[in-house]
Amino acid sequence: MENKEIERKFLVVNDSFRSLATTHYDIIQGYISREQGRSIRIRLRTEADGSQKAFLTIKTRLESFTRFEWEKPISVEDFRALLPLCGNRIIDKTRYILPAEPASLKWEIDEFRSPNAGLIMAEIELPAEDTPFSRPTFIGEEVTHDPRYYNANML
Repeated sequence: MENKEIERKFLVVNDSFRSLATTHYDIIQGYISREQGRSIRIRLRTEADGSQKAFLTIKTRLESFTRFEWEKPISVEDFRALLPLCGNRIIDKTRYILPAEPASLKWEIDEFRSPNAGLIMAEIELPAEDTPFSRPTFIGEEVTHDPRYYNANML
């Protein structure tokens, strides 16, 4: 199926991930709509060099670890025009990218500033739900199925 995302989420238990990160960038994401099992969000990604990219994303729950995800680039100007539609449903975070095992995978570590300052979560996207992967020492409790840790619910 096209447009699917297979993802597992974990709490991060220490900051050893920082020295392993190959890159990082800031994210502001706002939710235009969120309801049970589906959301429409916009995201602005600011790279270390100051360049920016924006996206519109629609997500819905499909199976155990699998969601429908449709994401398209939008202009930064469109992001700014749509942001007021989000009201106070906005998340501010830094994302760190780290290599994973097997090497075809990567860890994405989100360090939240607002509204969940202090929370650090790890995500790994998989090609199939049963894909094996190594868990580094910074990985703690799995929260994939805990709706409290869905970004759309952390507002």
